[in-house]
Amino acid sequence: MNNLNKPITIAIAGVSGGGKTALTTHLATHTNNAKALFFDDYDLDGPEDVLEWIDRGAHVHEWDLEPIVADLKDLLKQPLEYIFLDYPFAYQHTKMKEFIDLAVFIETPLDLALARRISRDFQNSSGEEIVAQVNHYASHGRRAYLNMIETIQPDSDLLVDGTWTIETLADQIMKNGRQLS
Repeated sequence: MNNLNKPITIAIAGVSGGGKTALTTHLATHTNNAKALFFDDYDLDGPEDVLEWIDRGAHVHEWDLEPIVADLKDLLKQPLEYIFLDYPFAYQHTKMKEFIDLAVFIETPLDLALARRISRDFQNSSGEEIVAQVNHYASHGRRAYLNMIETIQPDSDLLVDGTWTIETLADQIMKNGRQLS
C-alpha cells in the first residue's frame, strides 16, 4: 500500500478496441492484492447518443458516476494494494478525480483499434453487418475515437503504446505504479 495506507488506484483509458478491458483484467489477475472495476459493467445515467454528446462538447459531468464511485469507495476501504479502473475519463470527472493516483492512456492506432473491435463485437455477424459498421465508423464513429485522443490523452499521466503486448504494457504501468507507493 502507499504511504496513505490506501490502495493505489490506476485508471486505464483509451479508444474503443484499444485494449483497456484486456489490460485491466490482466493487471487485476496478475497483481497480488488487487481488484478491478470496469466502466462498461455499470448501467450509468448518461447521454443516450454518444456522438450527439461529443457534438455538444463531451461534458463528462453529464454522466452520473455514483454507482462506480460507491464501489470504488468500498474497495478503498479494503486492505488492497492496487485498484485498476477500466475508466474512460482520466481526471476529468470531479467525482472520480480525487481517487485516481495514476491515469494511463493506451495509444492504439485507430486502424488496429477498429480491427480489434470488429473482431470482438462482430464475430457472428454477416459481412453486410461488418461493412455497415466500418462505414458507420468512417462517417460518424471516428469522431468518438478522435475525441478521446484530443481530450483524455492530454489529461493522462502515462501514455503507453497499444501495439505492445499485454505483458509489456502491464510491466510499464506497474513500474510507474510502484513509484507511487
